[in-house]
Amino acid sequence: MPCDPQFLTQIRMFDHLDEDDRQALAGVIDETTFAGGSIVFHAGDPGDSLYIVRDGEVELYIKDTVGQKIVLATAGPGDMFGELAMLDEGARTATALALKDSEVLVLDRSDLILLFQRKPEAALHMLASLSGLTRKADELLRTRVSRNANEEIEVHSTPLQKIADWIAWFSGSMAFLILNATWFIIWIGLNTLPLGVEPFDPFPFGLLTMIVSLEAIFLSCFVLVSQNRQAEKDRVRADIEYDVNIKAEMEIGHLHEKTDRLYENMMGRFERIEKSLQPRQSAG
Repeated sequence: MPCDPQFLTQIRMFDHLDEDDRQALAGVIDETTFAGGSIVFHAGDPGDSLYIVRDGEVELYIKDTVGQKIVLATAGPGDMFGELAMLDEGARTATALALKDSEVLVLDRSDLILLFQRKPEAALHMLASLSGLTRKADELLRTRVSRNANEEIEVHSTPLQKIADWIAWFSGSMAFLILNATWFIIWIGLNTLPLGVEPFDPFPFGLLTMIVSLEAIFLSCFVLVSQNRQAEKDRVRADIEYDVNIKAEMEIGHLHEKTDRLYENMMGRFERIEKSLQPRQSAG
């Protein structure tokens, strides 16, 4: 049924309309009601109309590939929703759920074009609404993307842990092996060969043994610290791989749901076409 022209004065998008334009627009806008808990439209449904809440609350949400519900916005009295799909004639990008008994106005694409022709300022208000949703989507995208294990571990690394990682990496390199071998050869040569230098650590090289033992103790500690961090990184990587697998599984499930919904819509249309053809066949 047509809407009340007085209500249009409370909506920012229509505040530039004069009384005659509001009367004309109110005559083509339909008003409908949705019970609490009912779906106004599903994500993926074709979009050809814009909705404005007159009374009640409508929640707009999507589900990510893990199946988690992401609430984009909650439309209250005077708020619009469903404008994106109506503008580009594409599919709905979100699901609209009536949180309680709600009255909404339905504005078709042709009615919106008529409005823009009369009052171009109304298009700016709609663009402002779209930009707000885009900002929310950007923030959700920034905070909900899949994590990178290396970056996440790096963010939580302390300076001591970074030093331990570098020492563990260097102790397993050829440069460390060559450095130690050179040091041992020079140490043993100075204490055993007649080079004119008084031996400071004669055989069996007790000082060298103590230094090497301390080196081994500290290196083992640093390596264990680095291994613990690597194990933590492996756990994060395993969690990410699990999330990716769940996302793939949920995406397949969403595709099945969309296929089933398309099948139901097609069967419903075929049934309506069949019923409309029966009277003609009977008349023939």
